[in-house]
Amino acid sequence: MTDSPFPATLLDYNGLLVDDEHVHLEAFRAVLAPLGISLTEATYWDRYLGYDDAGAFAAILGDHGREADEGEVARLVEAKRPEYLARARGALRTFPGAAALVRRRATAGPIVVVSGALRDEIELGLATLGVRELVAGIVAAEDTRRCKPDPEGYLLGVEALARVTARAAAERALAFEDSLAGIAAARAAGLACAAVTHSYPRASLESAGALLVADHLDTLDEAALARAAAEARARP
Repeated sequence: MTDSPFPATLLDYNGLLVDDEHVHLEAFRAVLAPLGISLTEATYWDRYLGYDDAGAFAAILGDHGREADEGEVARLVEAKRPEYLARARGALRTFPGAAALVRRRATAGPIVVVSGALRDEIELGLATLGVRELVAGIVAAEDTRRCKPDPEGYLLGVEALARVTARAAAERALAFEDSLAGIAAARAAGLACAAVTHSYPRASLESAGALLVADHLDTLDEAALARAAAEARARP
């Protein structure tokens, strides 16, 4: 283990490690088309990015004046699952530096993924990156009742880390995010958060409270994280 100011890691998935929002959009479209609901790329990015599948379907149905009862939302989530996996297998794009980030952080301490994605989607992506064995646990959409910006997922992530390392180390974990909702969730869970500009501009991520913002995952190395931690400690 390396000497790091952050002895454990909580990683987001979609938008941070894998560039799959286009896959999600096409899967949503396939499931919504029989309902007569169309979804533009602009609307998806502006309105529904950051939701888990259940939250997105509930919001979409509500926006179209339809009742979003739990049974219908659950049916749509399950209908989307094979649509996503069929499109993602063999065509899943990963962000440059994603695998290297996981490997770097694994030398500092245990890693848990905290995401609104379904578990089998996350498993597929980690296998594609070749880093599944470096991840100690996964908190997926099936494990939470509320999606980001609610802190539930990150609080569960800390508990998962505490099962494989000291609680003090788990509570000092660094979260990595690409979204405003994700940063809000991490901060609400009492965690510091590093962010990358894959989905939102630097100014927005900084305003949301990210400890450190980078344009590329490769620059989120241990030296940059140590500097950011030292600067945070020096602030009045």
